[in-house]
Amino acid sequence: MNRRFFISGLSAALVLPALPAFAITEAGAKKLVDSLVNDINKVIAAGKSESAMFRDFERIFKRYSDTSYIAAYAMGVDGRRATASQKRAFSSAFQSYIGRKYGSRFREFIGGRLEVRSVKKVKNWYEVSTTAYLRNEAPFDVTFQVSDRAGKDLFFNMYIEGVNLLLTERSEIGALIDRNGGSIDGMIADLKKAG
Repeated sequence: MNRRFFISGLSAALVLPALPAFAITEAGAKKLVDSLVNDINKVIAAGKSESAMFRDFERIFKRYSDTSYIAAYAMGVDGRRATASQKRAFSSAFQSYIGRKYGSRFREFIGGRLEVRSVKKVKNWYEVSTTAYLRNEAPFDVTFQVSDRAGKDLFFNMYIEGVNLLLTERSEIGALIDRNGGSIDGMIADLKKAG
Protein backbone atom coordinates (compact mmCIF):
# COMPACT_ATOMS: atom_id res chain seq x y z
CA MET A 1 0.00 0.00 0.00
CA ASN A 2 1.52 3.34 -1.01
CA ARG A 3 0.76 6.88 0.09
CA ARG A 4 -1.29 7.71 -3.04
CA PHE A 5 -3.48 4.61 -2.58
CA PHE A 6 -4.06 5.43 1.11
CA ILE A 7 -4.90 9.10 0.50
CA SER A 8 -7.14 8.25 -2.46
CA GLY A 9 -9.04 5.64 -0.49
CA LEU A 10 -9.33 7.83 2.59
CA SER A 11 -10.64 10.83 0.70
CA ALA A 12 -12.92 9.07 -1.80
CA ALA A 13 -16.06 9.96 0.11
CA LEU A 14 -14.93 13.59 0.43
CA VAL A 15 -14.08 14.09 -3.25
CA LEU A 16 -17.37 12.87 -4.70
CA PRO A 17 -20.89 14.17 -4.19
CA ALA A 18 -23.28 12.23 -1.99
CA LEU A 19 -25.99 10.14 -3.55
CA PRO A 20 -29.37 11.85 -3.90
CA ALA A 21 -32.53 10.68 -2.19
CA PHE A 22 -33.50 7.22 -3.40
CA ALA A 23 -35.60 7.44 -6.57
CA ILE A 24 -34.28 4.78 -8.95
CA THR A 25 -36.38 1.64 -9.28
CA GLU A 26 -35.50 -2.00 -9.78
CA ALA A 27 -37.34 -1.94 -13.12
CA GLY A 28 -35.40 1.17 -14.22
CA ALA A 29 -32.04 -0.37 -13.31
CA LYS A 30 -32.90 -3.61 -15.14
CA LYS A 31 -34.15 -1.71 -18.19
CA LEU A 32 -30.91 0.29 -18.38
CA VAL A 33 -28.72 -2.81 -18.21
CA ASP A 34 -30.98 -4.75 -20.61
CA SER A 35 -30.52 -1.92 -23.15
CA LEU A 36 -26.78 -1.72 -22.44
CA VAL A 37 -26.36 -5.48 -22.85
CA ASN A 38 -28.43 -5.41 -26.04
CA ASP A 39 -26.21 -2.67 -27.50
CA ILE A 40 -23.01 -4.50 -26.47
CA ASN A 41 -24.31 -7.72 -28.02
CA LYS A 42 -25.15 -5.85 -31.28
CA VAL A 43 -21.60 -4.47 -31.50
CA ILE A 44 -20.15 -7.91 -30.77
CA ALA A 45 -22.26 -9.50 -33.51
CA ALA A 46 -21.70 -6.76 -36.13
CA GLY A 47 -18.28 -7.99 -37.21
CA LYS A 48 -16.85 -4.47 -37.60
CA SER A 49 -13.15 -3.59 -37.53
CA GLU A 50 -11.49 -3.20 -34.15
CA SER A 51 -11.31 0.62 -34.43
CA ALA A 52 -15.01 0.82 -35.38
CA MET A 53 -15.89 -1.43 -32.43
CA PHE A 54 -13.92 0.80 -30.06
CA ARG A 55 -15.80 3.87 -31.32
CA ASP A 56 -19.09 2.00 -30.76
CA PHE A 57 -18.05 0.98 -27.24
CA GLU A 58 -17.05 4.58 -26.48
CA ARG A 59 -20.54 5.72 -27.55
CA ILE A 60 -22.11 2.99 -25.40
CA PHE A 61 -20.01 4.06 -22.42
CA LYS A 62 -21.04 7.70 -22.93
CA ARG A 63 -24.73 6.79 -23.29
CA TYR A 64 -25.11 4.37 -20.38
CA SER A 65 -22.54 5.41 -17.77
CA ASP A 66 -22.21 8.32 -15.39
CA THR A 67 -19.02 9.49 -17.07
CA SER A 68 -18.64 12.59 -14.88
CA TYR A 69 -18.72 10.53 -11.69
CA ILE A 70 -16.40 7.82 -13.02
CA ALA A 71 -13.87 10.38 -14.32
CA ALA A 72 -13.94 12.37 -11.05
CA TYR A 73 -13.44 9.18 -9.05
CA ALA A 74 -10.59 8.06 -11.31
CA MET A 75 -8.77 11.38 -10.89
CA GLY A 76 -9.27 11.24 -7.12
CA VAL A 77 -7.55 13.85 -4.96
CA ASP A 78 -5.57 15.12 -7.95
CA GLY A 79 -8.85 16.50 -9.28
CA ARG A 80 -8.70 19.18 -6.57
CA ARG A 81 -5.67 20.82 -8.14
CA ALA A 82 -6.80 20.38 -11.75
CA THR A 83 -8.05 23.44 -13.62
CA ALA A 84 -11.48 23.42 -15.25
CA SER A 85 -9.76 23.09 -18.64
CA GLN A 86 -7.72 20.11 -17.42
CA LYS A 87 -10.84 18.44 -16.03
CA ARG A 88 -12.60 18.79 -19.39
CA ALA A 89 -9.56 17.49 -21.28
CA PHE A 90 -9.22 14.60 -18.84
CA SER A 91 -12.90 13.70 -19.09
CA SER A 92 -12.70 13.58 -22.90
CA ALA A 93 -9.44 11.57 -22.93
CA PHE A 94 -10.75 9.26 -20.20
CA GLN A 95 -13.94 8.50 -22.12
CA SER A 96 -11.97 7.45 -25.22
CA TYR A 97 -9.52 5.46 -23.10
CA ILE A 98 -12.37 3.56 -21.41
CA GLY A 99 -13.93 2.81 -24.80
CA ARG A 100 -10.64 1.31 -26.02
CA LYS A 101 -9.80 -0.53 -22.82
CA TYR A 102 -13.17 -2.10 -22.08
CA GLY A 103 -14.00 -2.37 -25.77
CA SER A 104 -11.02 -4.67 -26.18
CA ARG A 105 -12.32 -6.73 -23.25
CA PHE A 106 -15.84 -6.94 -24.67
CA ARG A 107 -14.33 -7.80 -28.06
CA GLU A 108 -13.45 -11.16 -26.47
CA PHE A 109 -17.22 -11.76 -26.36
CA ILE A 110 -17.47 -12.26 -30.14
CA GLY A 111 -19.56 -15.39 -30.59
CA GLY A 112 -20.82 -15.05 -27.02
CA ARG A 113 -23.41 -13.02 -25.18
CA LEU A 114 -24.32 -11.27 -21.93
CA GLU A 115 -27.53 -12.11 -20.08
CA VAL A 116 -29.11 -10.23 -17.16
CA ARG A 117 -29.47 -12.62 -14.22
CA SER A 118 -30.66 -10.62 -11.20
CA VAL A 119 -31.24 -7.15 -9.75
CA LYS A 120 -30.88 -6.18 -6.09
CA LYS A 121 -31.13 -2.94 -4.13
CA VAL A 122 -27.93 -1.82 -2.39
CA LYS A 123 -28.14 1.40 -0.34
CA ASN A 124 -29.20 4.10 -2.86
CA TRP A 125 -28.49 2.17 -6.02
CA TYR A 126 -29.13 -1.18 -7.70
CA GLU A 127 -26.68 -3.90 -8.55
CA VAL A 128 -27.53 -5.69 -11.80
CA SER A 129 -25.78 -9.03 -12.21
CA THR A 130 -25.21 -10.48 -15.65
CA THR A 131 -23.52 -13.61 -16.90
CA ALA A 132 -21.09 -13.56 -19.80
CA TYR A 133 -21.12 -16.63 -22.02
CA LEU A 134 -18.06 -16.97 -24.24
CA ARG A 135 -17.15 -19.69 -26.69
CA ASN A 136 -14.98 -22.42 -25.14
CA GLU A 137 -14.92 -20.72 -21.72
CA ALA A 138 -16.78 -21.11 -18.46
CA PRO A 139 -19.46 -18.41 -17.88
CA PHE A 140 -18.43 -15.52 -15.61
CA ASP A 141 -20.03 -12.55 -13.86
CA VAL A 142 -20.25 -8.96 -15.10
CA THR A 143 -22.01 -6.71 -12.57
CA PHE A 144 -23.23 -3.15 -13.07
CA GLN A 145 -24.02 -0.67 -10.28
CA VAL A 146 -26.79 1.70 -11.36
CA SER A 147 -28.00 4.96 -9.82
CA ASP A 148 -29.84 8.11 -10.87
CA ARG A 149 -27.44 10.58 -9.23
CA ALA A 150 -26.98 12.33 -12.62
CA GLY A 151 -30.72 12.86 -13.05
CA LYS A 152 -31.28 9.68 -15.05
CA ASP A 153 -30.51 6.00 -14.63
CA LEU A 154 -26.83 5.32 -15.47
CA PHE A 155 -24.26 2.79 -14.34
CA PHE A 156 -21.49 4.25 -12.21
CA ASN A 157 -19.39 1.16 -11.63
CA MET A 158 -18.82 -2.21 -13.22
CA TYR A 159 -17.19 -5.43 -12.08
CA ILE A 160 -15.81 -7.94 -14.58
CA GLU A 161 -14.98 -11.21 -12.83
CA GLY A 162 -14.88 -9.29 -9.56
CA VAL A 163 -12.50 -6.58 -10.82
CA ASN A 164 -13.84 -3.15 -9.80
CA LEU A 165 -13.76 -0.52 -12.60
CA LEU A 166 -13.66 2.49 -10.23
CA LEU A 167 -10.78 1.22 -8.10
CA THR A 168 -8.86 -0.11 -11.10
CA GLU A 169 -9.10 3.19 -12.97
CA ARG A 170 -8.21 5.29 -9.91
CA SER A 171 -5.08 3.18 -9.52
CA GLU A 172 -4.25 3.43 -13.26
CA ILE A 173 -4.72 7.22 -13.40
CA GLY A 174 -2.72 7.70 -10.19
CA ALA A 175 0.13 5.64 -11.65
CA LEU A 176 0.04 7.74 -14.86
CA ILE A 177 0.22 10.96 -12.81
CA ASP A 178 3.14 9.55 -10.81
CA ARG A 179 4.97 8.51 -14.01
CA ASN A 180 4.56 12.08 -15.23
CA GLY A 181 6.07 13.58 -12.07
CA GLY A 182 2.68 14.81 -10.87
CA SER A 183 1.82 16.54 -14.15
CA ILE A 184 -1.88 16.37 -14.96
CA ASP A 185 -1.23 17.54 -18.53
CA GLY A 186 1.38 14.79 -18.97
CA MET A 187 -1.06 12.21 -17.63
CA ILE A 188 -3.77 13.39 -20.07
CA ALA A 189 -1.33 13.15 -22.99
CA ASP A 190 -0.40 9.58 -22.00
CA LEU A 191 -4.05 8.66 -21.44
CA LYS A 192 -4.85 9.58 -25.04
CA LYS A 193 -2.48 6.80 -26.14
CA ALA A 194 -3.41 4.24 -23.44
CA GLY A 195 -5.98 1.46 -23.43
